[in-house]
Formats: sequence, structure tokens, C-alpha cells
Amino acid sequence: MTPLGTVPNHSLRRRLLLSVMTAIVLAALFQAVSAYRGALTQADEMFDYHLQQMALSMRARMPARTLQPGQAAPPPAQERSNEDGTDPDIDYLIQIWGADGIQLFRSSHSALPPRAVLGFSDVRQGGTTYRVYSIQTPFQTIQIAQDMSARTSRARALALRAMLPMALIAPLLMLVIWAVIRQSLSPLERTRRQVASRTAEDLSPLAEDGLPDEVRPLVQELNLLFDRMHTVLQAQKAFVANAAHELRTPLTALKLQAQALHRAPDEATRDVAVGRLNQGIERAVRMMNQLLALARQEGEQTAPTVQIDLGQLAQAVATELQSQAQTRGIDLRLAVGPPAWVQGDAEALRILLRNLTENALKYTPEGGSVLVDASTIDGGTRLVVEDSGPGIPEADRERVFERFFRSADATATTSGSGLGLSIVKTIAVQHGASVALDTSPALGGLRVKLDFPPPV
Repeated sequence: MTPLGTVPNHSLRRRLLLSVMTAIVLAALFQAVSAYRGALTQADEMFDYHLQQMALSMRARMPARTLQPGQAAPPPAQERSNEDGTDPDIDYLIQIWGADGIQLFRSSHSALPPRAVLGFSDVRQGGTTYRVYSIQTPFQTIQIAQDMSARTSRARALALRAMLPMALIAPLLMLVIWAVIRQSLSPLERTRRQVASRTAEDLSPLAEDGLPDEVRPLVQELNLLFDRMHTVLQAQKAFVANAAHELRTPLTALKLQAQALHRAPDEATRDVAVGRLNQGIERAVRMMNQLLALARQEGEQTAPTVQIDLGQLAQAVATELQSQAQTRGIDLRLAVGPPAWVQGDAEALRILLRNLTENALKYTPEGGSVLVDASTIDGGTRLVVEDSGPGIPEADRERVFERFFRSADATATTSGSGLGLSIVKTIAVQHGASVALDTSPALGGLRVKLDFPPPV
């Protein structure tokens, strides 16, 4: 079992080597066993063939005479075996009878039974097993035999010799396979060294030269990831620098307001200072919330996958902001129509709608109007938020999407951080929507129009 908290080591090289080496060993064993058994069978057939050929050759050469009592037997068959092409390391036992049953020849050390069974047979005599072949002609009966123990030993020696090539080839094959696997995995090791030697800020692409087809897509995806991380890192660096710069002003203002509160000579002055301090805190909190929302949206990399009714979401946001509109006497209206489906993230779209509606309420004078409309057009969805405020000069309509940028008219009339439309732009791009600013033909103020692609 793997200890708790540890990760099992799954080495691709080790697994490949183990799998291939195991396959080689199993194949070598199978081949060796097959060769061994085949060699034993062939050796047995060869020895039987020799027995048969010797019997046939002796039938033609053996003199037809009777072995008299006390007469010495001719030299054993082993001395003549080389002439017949048989194995000189195995003794052959021979007996020959004439047609009348009288023994004509017998090896001097023969221990064969006196009777012969024609053809091949196995005979056990005196604790030894013999392989016997007998042949009969009109003039004689020939019986020739081999000691099975010597024959088996010789067959095993031949079988082991047949296994020798595989025993030599298997280690060489393993060595070749090890070298091939090591060479094939060397691009992975080279890529690992490239990544290990990098600093945390080095997000340059990895080299793809010499990579196998199975590894190149992985490196390409890593390079794409590095590119996205580089973009996000650069955006975060710029964001932090801008945020640090923009936060100095509200924090300095809070410090001055706190000092003014401390120096207030009477209760009325103190109340005014407390009110200003509370307003400054609210502005700082609003800016921090918008900064966090912008950072969160810019860090999102996942593609939207959920279908959302933008009209229903706009109605929920309008309900939340209705009390704010009524406080200033603004007519906040929502055009109700059929469902307007978009594919995206519900929370991100809620932030987008809230920023657009709050901006419209902020810049619309008391007693004005704000209209929110979500409708379906050309298969996609269009969101329109328009108001009766002063609008944005045409020269500033592109720059208002930049962080912390506020037009001169907006700076003079209301307070803000300059992040609302930047957040809207970021969320719109994530959802594949286009954003356009123009003048509202119905209300005379700013009209923000977003066109979302059809849901998949």
C-alpha cells in the first residue's frame, strides 16, 4: 500500500522497460521450452531412425553362421557405429537368429531377452530400460537396442544445445531495447531540464525541435498555457501598479478627513467631518470591491457553458436596485419579452448588469429614466442599457473602457473609480460579446449595447 500523503512513482521508462523485458523473457522461455521439447522429439526420432538403418544394414552384411559355445563374439556394434553414421557415444546391443531359431550373433555384453518383438518396443531388463527394434527376413531375425538412459542423456544434450541461441539472443535483445527506450525518452528528459532550469518569470515557449509526435502536442499545449499565463501576469502587473497609484488618493483623503474630525472644535463641525469620512470610506470600499471583481474576472480562463436567460437576470438586478432608483426619483424600467438566452457564467453576467445599471443610475439626474432591455435578434441576444443622463463625449467612448479612466464631465459631476466599464468590457470579451456606446435615441443620454453570440 502507498503511505498516506505520498504519490506513487509511475515512471514511464521503468514501466516500458519492465513490460518489454517481461515480454522478452516470457517469449524466450516459451521459445526455449518449445525448442527443448522439439529437440527431444527430433532426437528420439533420429535415434529410432538409426536403429532401423543399422538393422537394415546388418541384414545385408551379417554372415549366416551360428555362434558356437565358447566362441568369442565379434566386436560390439559401438566399434562399427561410425561406419553407419550413428552416434559413437551410445552402445548398440545386437542379437541375430537364423530362420530355424538358432542364435547366429550376440553382442558380448548383451542383456536383451531371447525373444524378439518385431518393430519398435521398450524392454526393461536387469533394471535397465532399452529401446529395441527388430526386423525379420526369410533367413534371419535381427534385434538391435539402445540403453534408454544414455539415449535420453544424449537427447537432452542436443536439446540444450538447441536452446543456446535463444539464451544468448535474449540478453542482447534486452540491451538493445533498453538503449532504444532510453534514446526515445531523451526528448522528455531534455524538456524536463528546460523547465527545471527556468525562473518563475520565464514563460517563453519550450523548444519543439526533435520531439516525437506523441510528445509535441503536450509541449504545444504547455506553450499555449505559458502564453496565457504571460498575458495574465502582465495584466496583473499593470493592474497592481494602477491600483496602487489610484488608491493613494482615497486613502490620503481618508487620512485628512480623520485629522479634520480630530480637530473639530464643536459638535456641528464634527458631524460634518464624520459624514465626509463615511462617504470617503464608502468610496474606498466601492473601489476595492470593483478592483476585486476586475481581478477575479481577468483571472477567469474557463469557457462559459451554462445557458442563462439574460432577461430574467436583468429583472433580478433591477429589483435589487429599485430602492436606489426610487430614492432619487429615477424611473428604472425593464423591457419584458421572451427569454433571451446566452451561454455564460451567471455571477459574471450579474456583475456586468449591476455595473451597467448602477452607472446609469449614478449619472442620470433626479427624476430621469433608465431602461434595461434584453431581447433576441438574428439568433443572438442583445442587451441595451440607456439613460437620460449627460452621456459620454464621442472622443472618450473608446477610452472609458480603460482602467481608472474617467471623462472630464464625469469627474466634475460625480465621484467614481473608473472601473465599472472596464469590468463590463472584460466580462463581455469572456462571453464573446461586442460592446458599443452611442447616444440613446429615446432618452437622449448614453446607450450601452452588447451583442451576445447564439448559445451552442
